[in-house]
Amino acid sequence: MPFLTSALYFENAVGKLYEQADKYAYVQYKPGKRALPDLQVFLTQLAQLLQRRAWYKMLTDQRQMAQFTQEERLWIRDTWLTGPQAVSHKVLAAVLLPEDVFARLSMKLVMNETQEGMLVYHIFGNEQEAATWLRRI
Repeated sequence: MPFLTSALYFENAVGKLYEQADKYAYVQYKPGKRALPDLQVFLTQLAQLLQRRAWYKMLTDQRQMAQFTQEERLWIRDTWLTGPQAVSHKVLAAVLLPEDVFARLSMKLVMNETQEGMLVYHIFGNEQEAATWLRRI
């Protein structure tokens, strides 16, 4: 659950994007399988939010998220992180990993594939720790 100092920016079947008063995006994934076009719209909206606000931080709550498919992972790596809509600067991501073991493994694959890219991941056990870290950097 996002903090009270946030405003809903975008929502679809994949999840919700919030604008956090502490100048970061709060990304909350919904449970269940996703359609690739829905994920593409969701992540494109996230990139636009970060660019529009000139933010470089986000908290991604993936605890209820289903695993990424290979098609989703490839799109994230080959298009979202490197295409024309990609953010033009390094983004720090505080991540709450999925509870589902297969979703956690698929997320770790994404993290490994993008390790040298524009996203820098930091893993946290709870939302409060992640938010505190984002406020400090």
